[in-house]
Amino acid sequence: MALTSDQYREQLSSLAPPGRTLPGRTDSNWQRLLGGLAGSFFNVDARAQILVDEVDPRSTYELLPEWERVAGLPDPCSPGEETIAGRRRSLLRIITSTGGQSRAYYIEIAKALGYDISIQEHHPQTVEDTVDYSVNGASWQFAWTVGSATETVYYLTAASDVSEPLASWGNQRLECVINRYKPAQTYVLFAYGS
Repeated sequence: MALTSDQYREQLSSLAPPGRTLPGRTDSNWQRLLGGLAGSFFNVDARAQILVDEVDPRSTYELLPEWERVAGLPDPCSPGEETIAGRRRSLLRIITSTGGQSRAYYIEIAKALGYDISIQEHHPQTVEDTVDYSVNGASWQFAWTVGSATETVYYLTAASDVSEPLASWGNQRLECVINRYKPAQTYVLFAYGS
């Protein structure tokens, strides 16, 4: 917890030797000098408190460009006109990503981006399939479908910057990120409106 400027002045005053040479009256030159020094200490302490928020990628603002540089952002999956909250989500996704190839892993990636998706895996048709199953060839074992809403809308929040739009929408980010992290031998189909 940061000290106030007056508390710093009192600390500095208590460190001075006692006597008439360094008076304790608040209108003396000595106390005014200590007040100026205390203001500097207060400013440094306040900036240190802000630094606590800046070291967390979920709350950073001033150091966001530096965090992005370290994480290799913006990447092709992050549009240039992204909100502060969106930039933080992208940064957090890069920093905390552990990888995976399960259905739950891709659903979690999409959820972190703000999308609700479903995943359907395909397989070649066999004699054990029902009659209404699609006639799929052998290459369908490498295909899977991601189902999502037709348009996902992002609304301005209290944590948003004043220069951000009130709303933005689109599914390009979802497709880009899923295609980036999918297994190389697979093909992803996207079905919207499901």
